[in-house]
Amino acid sequence: MRMMIAAACAALVASPVWAELRPITDQSQFVQLINGKTLTRPMVKLTVSPNGQIAGRGSFWDVEGTWSWQDGYFCRDLFWGGDALGYNCQEVQASADGQIKFTSDRGAGDSAMFSLR
Repeated sequence: MRMMIAAACAALVASPVWAELRPITDQSQFVQLINGKTLTRPMVKLTVSPNGQIAGRGSFWDVEGTWSWQDGYFCRDLFWGGDALGYNCQEVQASADGQIKFTSDRGAGDSAMFSLR
């Protein structure tokens, strides 16, 4: 019994490699990751297309904008409900289980986690 409990604890502590967030620093990696997918989180659904467009809804308002890849960062210019959110370059990390994280200000600011569906 003691061995089974120890094995169960070891399984919980040793998180699977596929769940780890890994940096995405290359535009082609990013495009492969998002192509044909929707980025979702509560009350937000966005499409980030390979051609540099962003479209969707966030908290009942339309979201639209453009993006480019610069020096290893996802740089976007966004409008939410018609209001400019401005230009920002963001660090991108993703996991093999379909999670993607954007951290503003080149990784030094706030983060948002999305599911890729």
